Amino acid sequence: MKFGLASSSIPLVFAAASAIKSDPSPIVDLGYAVFLGNTTTPTGILGGSVIFFGGIPYAQPPVGDLRWRAPQPLNETTPAIPVNVTDARNFAEPCIQQPAAAGVGSEDCLRLNVWMPANATRSSKLPVAFYIHGGGFFAGTPQAYPLYDWVAQNPGIVGVSVSYRLNALGYLTGPGIAAGGDYNVGLLDQRAALEWVQRHIPEFGGDPDEVTIIGESAGGASVIMQITAFGGSQPAPFKRAVPQSIGYGPSLRAVSFGANAQFKNFTVSVGCSAGLDPTAAMVCLRNASLDQVILGINSQPQGAFSPVFGDRFMPELPSDLFRAGRFSPVEYMAGHCTNDGRTFVGGSPRDFVTDTDIVSRVFSRWPGVTNATIERVFDFYPPANVLGSPFPREYDLGSVIAGDVVFTCMDKFIADHMVAKGVKKVFTFRWNTPNPVLLASAPYRGTMHTSDIYFLFDGETLSYTAPNAGFTFEPFNASEARLSSEAIAFWTSFVTSQDPSVERLVGTPSWPTYTSQSRSRMVFSLGNALASASVVEQIDEFETSRCAFWFQKKVTEQTTV
Repeated sequence: MKFGLASSSIPLVFAAASAIKSDPSPIVDLGYAVFLGNTTTPTGILGGSVIFFGGIPYAQPPVGDLRWRAPQPLNETTPAIPVNVTDARNFAEPCIQQPAAAGVGSEDCLRLNVWMPANATRSSKLPVAFYIHGGGFFAGTPQAYPLYDWVAQNPGIVGVSVSYRLNALGYLTGPGIAAGGDYNVGLLDQRAALEWVQRHIPEFGGDPDEVTIIGESAGGASVIMQITAFGGSQPAPFKRAVPQSIGYGPSLRAVSFGANAQFKNFTVSVGCSAGLDPTAAMVCLRNASLDQVILGINSQPQGAFSPVFGDRFMPELPSDLFRAGRFSPVEYMAGHCTNDGRTFVGGSPRDFVTDTDIVSRVFSRWPGVTNATIERVFDFYPPANVLGSPFPREYDLGSVIAGDVVFTCMDKFIADHMVAKGVKKVFTFRWNTPNPVLLASAPYRGTMHTSDIYFLFDGETLSYTAPNAGFTFEPFNASEARLSSEAIAFWTSFVTSQDPSVERLVGTPSWPTYTSQSRSRMVFSLGNALASASVVEQIDEFETSRCAFWFQKKVTEQTTV
């Protein structure tokens, strides 16, 4: 690896050159580009020094004529003359969010970040944790998911995170895209970043043959869509997968579903004429200023733009691709938060009095569900607030329905298909410790959506109402710090050893593999500063029967799970 300290023989290109020349920061030379990183040494109990490289481009900026096209490769030809050093000591600007704001974020956002142990070399060949952020496919930024602690705690890995196009810039559909663009360009961005890792991660000490993709919510859905990419016809550029709270469910639609109206509304909102033919409309959209595009993004509700199936990348529903065996069999570790559904049920307990409230708040999110199917759901689930019911309130019934169809049953469904495909290393979990910040604001939600990432990423809490996917980091108390280290140990052990138990913390339980017979999973619970409270459980028959109900094909066809 061409790796060392900043040298006066290589010209440095950044704002404060005089301040950086004396900074013993590391440089990595990729041949076509040279990057200056930042070294940090922990002061606490974590491991050794970690080097960070931020904002590294992995594809051409998707601007102008490259808007709504698949990511285009960089020129990676090594030039004849020395390459200037690029300052990569900080994160790049995030991709344009929704809500979008002028001056916040950038279209030139196809960039990734790398964390590596300070003593890694090209011969280290360390396994790679590749993180895909969530945010409903309309918001989110890698800055909210730093992998510093992961690499410091387990210096046997290299960490990578990726930015990808979001909202209308990533998932616009309609006649203009059909005539002169590409569907699912945000997912294609992720794939391009994975392919960049295959080519270049050895220069950062990583092993391209030992890549694990990880993501939560929309990031977890992205992981699943990468597993089923191209109907399994192409080799996957990764070996393992960790989807958390797999969040696509009813938001996933066919390429033609509402596409004409969406495209017209967006085009007009940007300022292009409603009467343009598809080709002319795309010319107008690609020539529009970013401020005009932001107007179009903000004219639509959050979540209006998301991945679609029926194109080359996602030829069918992921569930149908799994049923047909058209996916990449990879080692698999997946799970959900106990009360994921409470984040998406559509209200608080006082808003749910009868089944009608569930229909109006939960089923209204799934436009393909017929009245007959809704009746089947209420016939199947025990009624709320009756003697012997597992649901003391209508709110609890609605929350479980909302959670089952999108989150609770997805990890088990896919685990069963991985096992059937012959994958031996399959693990599932249930996260059962709430994010204390979110819990304080809405105690009735319990261990709600994103509770797991609070502990995996430095006490991080997100707000998608801000124009830059606002996030904060809260300091842990001693018990929370223990659970955070416990979780990171399990996650990074899976990355390095194919098994979360091999490098687990002392005093934590061994995590057994999942089989269709045992249905074992880890339950993460908050202990104290000295002892773990996590335990292994078997998925009970009631949950198993609920998941079997939702994954009947005639039900999934209407709910697009």
